[in-house]
Amino acid sequence: MKADPDKLLSAYARSLGIAVHAFDDDKLPVLTVDFSSIIEGRPGAFHGGATSGLLETAGYAVLRSVLVEKGLDPQLKPINITVQFLSAGKQKKTYAQGRITRLGRRNANITVEAWQDDRNRPIATAVMNILMAERSI
Repeated sequence: MKADPDKLLSAYARSLGIAVHAFDDDKLPVLTVDFSSIIEGRPGAFHGGATSGLLETAGYAVLRSVLVEKGLDPQLKPINITVQFLSAGKQKKTYAQGRITRLGRRNANITVEAWQDDRNRPIATAVMNILMAERSI
């Protein structure tokens, strides 16, 4: 079962203009956000919080996508998220994609990269540790 792109994004992500751009060959989502005044920090550059929001959203999207394929729907709770800003985001479309480095029964470790022109030159990266808790009724 493939994840519904609309269910991979939070209301916060949609308010920033983040969208699911495509699914790669492994059926993992690639997210995008266009530059706009909503996400502008200093003149002509992405705001750090918007960049962090894109990275976090991409991390959760890849995890939800994999969990849906496995028929699971746990409540996801952040344990730790560390963002590294590598260069300023320019006034252009930005992409992000997460990769699960470890998926256990109760937690997941995810790495995420955001880039603009060249995927091999990320503007920011993140490492996420997520607790997957059973939903209570």
